[in-house]
Amino acid sequence: MSTAPSQFPSSASTLRVRLLFFAAFFASACGSALALTSGSLHAQGGVDLDTIQAGQFDNGKMWTFEYAPSDYFTQTYGFTADQAWFDRARLSVLRIPGCSASFVSPNGLVATNHHCVRGSVSRVSGQGEGLLDNGFFARTLEDERRIPDYYADQLLAVVDVSDDVFAAADRATTLQAVQARLKQEHAAVGDSVWVQIVALYHGGRYSAYVFRRFTDVRLVAAVELQLGFFGGDPDNFTYPRYALDFAFLRVYDAEGNPYRPTHYFTMAGGGVQEGDAVFVIGNPGQTNRLRTVAQLEYQRDVSVPATQRYLETRHGVLADFLEAYPEEGEALGIRNQIFGLSNSLKAYTGRLDALNDPVILARRSDSEHQLREAIAADPELSERYAGLFDRMAQIQRDKEEYAAVFSASLGQTGQYSSATLRRALVADWYLEAQAAGAPADTLSMIRQEFQRIGDHPAAIEHGLLAARFEDFERYFGPEHLITQTALQGLSPIEAATAMLDGTPLSRGQTAAEALSGDRLSPAEDPALRLVAAILPTAAEYRQAFNRLQAEEVELESDLGRVRFAVYGESVPPDGTFSPRITDGVVKGYEYNGTLAPPYTTFFGLYDRFYGHNGAVDWELPEEWRTPPAGLDLSTPLNFVSTSDTYGGNSGSPAVTPELELVGLNFDRNIDGLSRDFIYLPEQGRNVMVDVRAIRATLDHVYDLDRIVAELDSGQLYRSEEEADAAGGQ
Repeated sequence: MSTAPSQFPSSASTLRVRLLFFAAFFASACGSALALTSGSLHAQGGVDLDTIQAGQFDNGKMWTFEYAPSDYFTQTYGFTADQAWFDRARLSVLRIPGCSASFVSPNGLVATNHHCVRGSVSRVSGQGEGLLDNGFFARTLEDERRIPDYYADQLLAVVDVSDDVFAAADRATTLQAVQARLKQEHAAVGDSVWVQIVALYHGGRYSAYVFRRFTDVRLVAAVELQLGFFGGDPDNFTYPRYALDFAFLRVYDAEGNPYRPTHYFTMAGGGVQEGDAVFVIGNPGQTNRLRTVAQLEYQRDVSVPATQRYLETRHGVLADFLEAYPEEGEALGIRNQIFGLSNSLKAYTGRLDALNDPVILARRSDSEHQLREAIAADPELSERYAGLFDRMAQIQRDKEEYAAVFSASLGQTGQYSSATLRRALVADWYLEAQAAGAPADTLSMIRQEFQRIGDHPAAIEHGLLAARFEDFERYFGPEHLITQTALQGLSPIEAATAMLDGTPLSRGQTAAEALSGDRLSPAEDPALRLVAAILPTAAEYRQAFNRLQAEEVELESDLGRVRFAVYGESVPPDGTFSPRITDGVVKGYEYNGTLAPPYTTFFGLYDRFYGHNGAVDWELPEEWRTPPAGLDLSTPLNFVSTSDTYGGNSGSPAVTPELELVGLNFDRNIDGLSRDFIYLPEQGRNVMVDVRAIRATLDHVYDLDRIVAELDSGQLYRSEEEADAAGGQ
């Protein structure tokens, strides 16, 4: 048990610090800066890396609406991309949990990806319905099912508040005042206004995003899982693809009526052809394009490989459980968790490949070299920022000293952590507080946190604990105190069994009884002994990391400010899960010695099904195995473009210059995984489900006439019969 603190404030911050002593700093949490100097890269495959230059759009095309690229769009694509155009685009789009979406009718109908609502489909399923496998199609308005604790955000306005932030002596107070002022200015919208301050350019600029939040969102339609995730993990991040990855929601107003948006996208009847311009609008997640080369090298050598292995091992634990206990696994939603881990694992594998590509690092190095030269050429900038890169580089070297504890502690308190070790951590804290005479409210708060830790199924708990012990052995080595305390001379699997058998903390009920009965002994309990061994190393790491991170954040803000001073709006900021618009063209590409077509068709779906002989990832529901009557198999199913999308863009609408909907973004190809660090449109593509496929299946497969009619006419039909009586189309 560690040394007791002198006082026990009952604040949430104290609780958070204690629980997150092993912070799970995934890829983007690690960064710093040192440009590769001339001559540091050698020839690779006959290419002189020192001669490689950065491309115009290496930093990407994730344009913000406050810095809308009006002139660039107008000149490049030959239409008038004025402020009215950008306003219509912005107000038609929504941000939903983890994804993007868009209004597609004047009655609040919303289109997004199937995989964006996969968890929601399970949540609204009744006993025995199996909607995830069977699909869900609301035949009447009353059948649309409200998703609990769900929301959709519409961006009403954006205000640049950089000057307010930079001039503030007390930033927290200033930001609160800005938020309050903007909420007051949009008071007419009601209590649903939410203001988010977003740091762009890693703190080089700040924008206030004013959202209208809708909390009554209902499921309208979701295809069968086998269609929405056709090809499964093997086809994920690949192309050609044949996934029917779409779903429909509906937003309702405060009175429980379908919401009537002013702006929405209509579906383009003719779809798109190769060479057509498309604009994808959504909320791309955090990227690392504006970080320095040394930051990328740290990610390459430390954080990304450690995270890749973490995801791989935890995925293995869940996959083994689902195979051994399929019914229990389905009931617990383990399959959805496995899908999420598989997606992240493949993404991190692609990131690591990109970071190990010397050509990519050479381009990033040249980009950084150009910025350095621009700073050096300006006396004012040079005086303030000349030492920025060297200091950032030193931070990276300092962080490398803690690579072992960083890697061994990834996800220590997260969803895929051992409940036993989490309970031991909180129990240790409780015992310290109790021994030091902490007040009753503090002890009560700690007990509540203790009781909130739920049980994993026994096999999963054993697997997660063994995986953690493997982490200790791998990163700390067999002679480290933490490893020896965990393993006790056994293998990780054997040690996990011994610990679970030897502590009441392995299950929630016995843990609660032991804590309330004062039957936990730090000297005798193996889980508490392990926590006592971990805490000193964790405390040293936390103190050092917090210091390095705080300085790094300030340096990154300086880097963002000087970058903006040099390049202005011509270089978009890194992704921040905030609204963006990106441009591209529909275009195939060369791969595997052949050509990937700009779009695929339903013919290809059946080729994959029969070619794989019905293997599980390419299985089709029974009613699909014979092509449904009326479905033209030459209908475009998926298509690709050069648009700059990323995680968070799932469900993003792809629209034409006329703002007609032509597709829903759902994936990238394997060449697009480098987009975390650089935008390379030569081979990288985003993958979209074609609206022609969506409409054809709604009409000829799912017979959802009322939705087809609503998409065509804008008329709200409450039932299939009402739509049929009105002419249907």
